[in-house]
Amino acid sequence: MKRYFQFEELGTNYKKEFIGGLTTFLSMAYILFVNPDILSMSAIPDLPEEMRMNKEAVFTATAIAAALGSLLMGIIARYPIALAPGMGLNAFFSFTVVLGMGIPWQTALSGVLVSGLIFIALTLTGAREKIINAIPAQLKYAVAAGIGLFIAFVGLQNAGIITNDDAVLVGLGDITHGPTLLAIFGIIITVILMVKKVNAGIFIGMFVTAVVGVVFGLVELPSQVVGAVPSLEPTFGVAFENLDQVFTIKMIAVILTFLFVDFFDTAGTLMAVANQANLIKDNKLPRAGKALFADSAATVVGATLGTSTTTSYIESSAGVAAGARSGFASVVTGVLFLLALFFSPLLGVVTPHVTAPALIIVGVLMVSALGKIEWDQFEVAVPAFLTIITMPLAYSIATGIAMGFIFYPITMIMKGRTKEIHPIMYGMFVIFILYFIFLAE
Repeated sequence: MKRYFQFEELGTNYKKEFIGGLTTFLSMAYILFVNPDILSMSAIPDLPEEMRMNKEAVFTATAIAAALGSLLMGIIARYPIALAPGMGLNAFFSFTVVLGMGIPWQTALSGVLVSGLIFIALTLTGAREKIINAIPAQLKYAVAAGIGLFIAFVGLQNAGIITNDDAVLVGLGDITHGPTLLAIFGIIITVILMVKKVNAGIFIGMFVTAVVGVVFGLVELPSQVVGAVPSLEPTFGVAFENLDQVFTIKMIAVILTFLFVDFFDTAGTLMAVANQANLIKDNKLPRAGKALFADSAATVVGATLGTSTTTSYIESSAGVAAGARSGFASVVTGVLFLLALFFSPLLGVVTPHVTAPALIIVGVLMVSALGKIEWDQFEVAVPAFLTIITMPLAYSIATGIAMGFIFYPITMIMKGRTKEIHPIMYGMFVIFILYFIFLAE
């Protein structure tokens, strides 16, 4: 075991790897409760039940997808990087695809499945790197920042801090309302923990908020903490039943969005965490193909079980900071996700007002990409700005990406920088023009 995970070469041991794996788990355990909350759209009242995914089934799918993804990454690629359904992609799945575009969640799951299969094919053929390199870095940063704003906006809505206002579209909600005050308390506590650089700050913030909610009667006390594993029956295998409905312009744009965002998340996370752990060799990531395969396979598994795109988590950096250096840490994280399956009764405690702070803080972390955009170059600033601002205002990640991919070739051509535009970007230009045309029908 030590030889396989290269403990001696990496200067690590079982104790360091276990502590690192545990730290990573605690840092990302919030997804067990946030993901079911988002995919079931529990914060949206008066929604037909057929539009909501089963919360308990999604909890089980989330835990198993995270466990299998982390185990694959640990055993096959041997990196201390854990996986779980991605933040941003789950919001895109629910609020853009299902709620905004009116696409049934069953069909949306098929889209996730197809994106995962394409991801595997691109990884095995080596074409993935070419596509990533074709998309300019400035647009990648804009997409990350835009998703951050979108997630934070959803969190502010769930908290009741921002509400509908017919006169000016949105406005400040009733901040004296009990559940909203609970969310504000949660934001303050989580911010304090994050400023103090407390590992698992987001998870601890949710826990403290839930406890305070129970104490003040704003959250119902669960009858039990440990229970039977919820059934996957409502979601398992549904993705395979609707594959014939994904071959439309709308769904192709949706699949491309799933694919692109997963591309960016995975590439960025792998390089960042591996660099932190001093695993980069000659500016290259060893076993990169295996790591990408583990990530894409996890998406296919997750879609089959019944959850949105599974991707690598930047929270793995917390585990690395705690001492993790090998894939054994990811194995530990994966096993802990399996054990978490028995804590489903806590779903009732983690209300939208309890999860809202997590969404807002994750949004803050993602918006940091704004600083990497070359705002002094107008031909870059325009597509970047339109990408970022459109996501929250149009309530659609796909629409934001489409705006950026359409305007980038236009501004760059007018500036005379045509040689910097990859041919793939012209193809994306046409696809997203068609996306807007068919979206209007």
